[in-house]
Amino acid sequence: MTTIIAEIRRKVTENQFEFSKHAVDQSILRQVRVQEIREAFANGKIIEDYPDDKYRPSCLICGWTQAQRPIHIQCSYPSHPLIKIITVYQPLPQQWNDDFTQRRRSSDDN
Repeated sequence: MTTIIAEIRRKVTENQFEFSKHAVDQSILRQVRVQEIREAFANGKIIEDYPDDKYRPSCLICGWTQAQRPIHIQCSYPSHPLIKIITVYQPLPQQWNDDFTQRRRSSDDN
């Protein structure tokens, strides 16, 4: 996973990424700026892996903006020329643990 995140960071730094329509819509709706997404990629870590995702393998990254806002970004693996940002959002505290890296278990899971 370390090589995947390193390659994702490199591609983002070199502007080798694109947004899905859904990611654009969500970033507008949730008021997440492109600069915040870049900041979250720069210090983020992979918290969930989706190797069998519908269109191509992807992962969920949790990172923090300079203003200490947590951001989750689902993006494709770096195996294509461009990283595809699938969705982006600020995680909700009631759904995630304190550092936003693990989903809280619902009472239905017990």
